[in-house]
Amino acid sequence: MIRSGHWKYFFKSLIVFVIMAGVQPAFAQQDAQFTQYMYNGMYYNPAFAGKDGGFRFSALHRTQWANYSTSNGQGGAPVSQLLTAQGRLDSKNIGYGLTIVNDQIGASSNLEINLQGSYHKKFNRSDVSFGVSVGMFSSSLDFGELIVVNPEPNLPSAGKENQMNINFSAGLLFDRGDYYIGLSSRHINEPNFDFGDGSYANQLKNHSYVLLGYRFRPIGQLAIEPSFLLKSVSFNNFSYDVSVIATHQNKISGGIAYRGEESVSFILGYSILKDNSLKLGYAFDLVVGGVEAKAPTSHELLLRYTLSDVSRQIERVIQRTPRFRF
Repeated sequence: MIRSGHWKYFFKSLIVFVIMAGVQPAFAQQDAQFTQYMYNGMYYNPAFAGKDGGFRFSALHRTQWANYSTSNGQGGAPVSQLLTAQGRLDSKNIGYGLTIVNDQIGASSNLEINLQGSYHKKFNRSDVSFGVSVGMFSSSLDFGELIVVNPEPNLPSAGKENQMNINFSAGLLFDRGDYYIGLSSRHINEPNFDFGDGSYANQLKNHSYVLLGYRFRPIGQLAIEPSFLLKSVSFNNFSYDVSVIATHQNKISGGIAYRGEESVSFILGYSILKDNSLKLGYAFDLVVGGVEAKAPTSHELLLRYTLSDVSRQIERVIQRTPRFRF
């Protein structure tokens, strides 16, 4: 049953955030971007860790702007992988998780490994969660692949440099059941990478996210979930993703998404096993903005597995005798 008040609240918030995103200029986001963000909330917000119980694992590969090449014929299109694992200690209301992100763009490549912890508290019909993460961010730069118009004298023409820094994130999540909203901030400490030379600086900026979602069943076994992801870098520039996913019998899903001023996406999903524990997802992006500087298509493949909690119940066996029953 759809509550009209909640529905109106969700879409009012959605309209406000879209307007905010639309009036700001575009930005070059440092974090990897994923079209199937609605299935990877833990990447953006550590408060999602262990939220749904059981043990959950996911693996995602994204090839962005497939077959892209620069003006001199070199490649350089973003290629990203995301691995996540999470669980929950129900007796303590504590969730835990691990995220590993590998992101390569041209001459630069980044590896991010984060350990996440969260606490979940129930208030009436709502769940409130708080999460933090701490990890390592490794950034590499291959000077041999750089194309420099006016090179500086101290800039190396070959070789590869790598640096590592500690990385912190935090987030909040409110889940009412039929809708949810999450607020999070990644790279709070804004680590800096100068690759061994103080004259070069590559600071990892603070990224903030707002993730909204609404769930309802219009008929029978059909579930529909619109969602919205607002992204900000240092609270100066904004971008957004919006999507609508329909799922039938928790087995087959399909939907459409739009990334502001960049692409339209089509998302498909299918549960491979009978118990729906293993799900396969695919997203196809068609670039509609900035096509002169990008290849027209992107592809994303997602695999998710859920291992539900197994509780062994020992049933008492009734023994019967002519005189006693115990």
